Amino acid sequence: MLRFLLLRCCYLGLLLGSSVSALAAIDVHEFANDVERERYQSFIDEMRCPKCQNQNLSGSDSPIATDLRNQLYSMIKDGRSDKEIVDFMVERYGEFILYRPRLSPSTILLWALPGLLLLLGGVVLALIVRKRRMANTEVSTSLSALEQEKLKSLLENKFAPDEKTNPVQDNKLQQQKSAAKKGSQK
Repeated sequence: MLRFLLLRCCYLGLLLGSSVSALAAIDVHEFANDVERERYQSFIDEMRCPKCQNQNLSGSDSPIATDLRNQLYSMIKDGRSDKEIVDFMVERYGEFILYRPRLSPSTILLWALPGLLLLLGGVVLALIVRKRRMANTEVSTSLSALEQEKLKSLLENKFAPDEKTNPVQDNKLQQQKSAAKKGSQK
């Protein structure tokens, strides 16, 4: 009975401990109007936590994400523009903080590489198809007139119902001839 009670207390402690950590990520901020609330929400959804791997600020429980959310809140309350807020965050944490980095000389490769790879893949595919087509036409036209005539005669003989070209009958004839020779030798 004591053992059962002890297990129940441990289970209850684990349950309460896990629920406290789930409540830790909730921030309560008061906004003057809905526009400020929407700006704040869009910032925390579109900015990446510098500590977490590919997690936005709204979904991160790390202390730096909490600090950044508080910083965003104070900057919005101070009346800073979206450009000022983004510039401050990028200056402090780099382009990594933005899920959609701005187009600049340092990020041009990031934006252009998918299109370039797609174009390169299309060119390679076109070259392969072209090479195969040319190889197929070369094979069919590479036979000389004499070779084409031989090929034609072989094909006609193969499909003609002739005893001379039937391998099964040829084999039987050879067996009969060899049996006749053995019989005459005795």
